[in-house]
Parts: sequence; C-alpha cells; structure tokens
Amino acid sequence: MTTPDLKPILVFDSGIGGLTVLREARVLMPERHFIYVADDAGFPYGGWEEAALKERVVSLFARLLAEHDPEICIIACNTAFTLVGADLRAAFPDMRFVGTVPAIKPAAERTRSGLVSVLATPGTVKRAYTRGLIQSFASQCHVRLVGSENLARMAEAYIRGETVGDTDVLAEIGQCFVEQDGAKTDIVVLACTHYPFMVNVFRRLAPWPVDWLDPAEAIARQARRLVSPTDDFEPLIGEDPAIFTSGNPDFATRRLMQGFGLTVR
Repeated sequence: MTTPDLKPILVFDSGIGGLTVLREARVLMPERHFIYVADDAGFPYGGWEEAALKERVVSLFARLLAEHDPEICIIACNTAFTLVGADLRAAFPDMRFVGTVPAIKPAAERTRSGLVSVLATPGTVKRAYTRGLIQSFASQCHVRLVGSENLARMAEAYIRGETVGDTDVLAEIGQCFVEQDGAKTDIVVLACTHYPFMVNVFRRLAPWPVDWLDPAEAIARQARRLVSPTDDFEPLIGEDPAIFTSGNPDFATRRLMQGFGLTVR
C-alpha cells in the first residue's frame, strides 16, 4: 500500500555534499519522498562571516518551509548546523531539525592511539560548538583540527567527473596525520558531508591506514527515529525534486542529480 499522505523530508546542504546523507536516508526510509536543497549560490559556506550566514540560512528556510511543508529537515552541512542550528530551532519551533556535527564523540570512543584529527571547513574548525564537542567528549585525546580551504570545492569537482590532482588533495589532508610519542593518528573525522565522496582518494594518498569516520549513516538513523512510523508501504517509484538556489546548475550537476534519483527544478 502506498502512503501519499506522508510529508516529504527536506535535506539541505550548501552544495552536493548532502547527497551522502540522502543516500543513507533513502535506505532507511524507502517510503518517503525527499526534497534536496543545495544553496549553491552561497557555496562554499566555510569563508562566510557568521552573522551574514545566519541571516541567509534562516531567511532561506522561511521560504522553504512555507513552500514544501516537510515533516523534518536534515541539515547535511557541518558548517551550517554548528552555526545556525540553534537559530533555526528558535525561528521555527514547530519544525524538527536533524543536524550534522563533527563525529568527535564516536571518534574518541574508537581511537586506540588517542590521536584524532578532524578534517573540516575553516568555518567548522573555528566554531565554539566544535571546540565544545572536544571538551565534552574527547578531553583525553589529542585532537587536531584541520580546516581545509579548498577540499569542498575539490569534492564537488571530483564527483562531477573532473580531474583532481593528488598533490592538491594531499596538501589539504596532510596535516591530519600526526606522529607523537610513538603513536600515530588512527581516526580522521570527515566533518564535511562533501568529503566522503573522495574517501577512496584519501585512503590511497594517506601515509598510513586510518579510519575515515563518515557520519552520514548516523544522521540518517536519527532522522528515521524522528519521522512517523509506517509499517505498511511500498517503496516509492520516481524522482524527487532537487532545488538549487542559483537556479542554474550546470549539465554535469544535473546528470549527477539524475543518478541520485533527483530532478532539478
């Protein structure tokens, strides 16, 4: 039996990184329609001034919620949620938001060497929210914060099929690898949803094996817990909408969206 009365789930990111979360959410919620929103007109978020980014995201959600009336919203962007999450919940108290934050707690629980790196955007690295997570959950670890200026752009290019040079990638991730008192970094937190697209490249270039921690599945599980349960359904057929704030994604992006079962509006 189909369930046409179920509200959709909105997945939001600054670009196409949130597709890593959408992929996992669809596995857990096959009965749901999804709306994917990419604020590509504002991409990348890492270099934005905080006040301007807050204003942009909150005003954008005022329009999105009025137009689409989702059941929940997944903010599939560390940079956005660590800054704007509290503002969104305050501005829209009737909406449930599932956020994306650096997976520092599970990293601290899993590390054996005690050396953890967090690979993120500069915006996520400088957030008090991120440092609060370290203080709360990883005070016994040595946590290195690595803010990459260019990696989100590289990941967008890579997933569209463009060539990204090994030297350029290694320049962005090299600081993640720490040797200290005979121990080595054993976990790198991927604190940007764009980065998992390139994890095979990271593995190949890494000076030694590490666990690259992708939070996408955990985000999807949290979303699943918050939506209304549905016991009797058939998986949905057809494509869901993808909305780009630029209004004009290029051909490679449109083709990528089709590969994820999304139709660009």
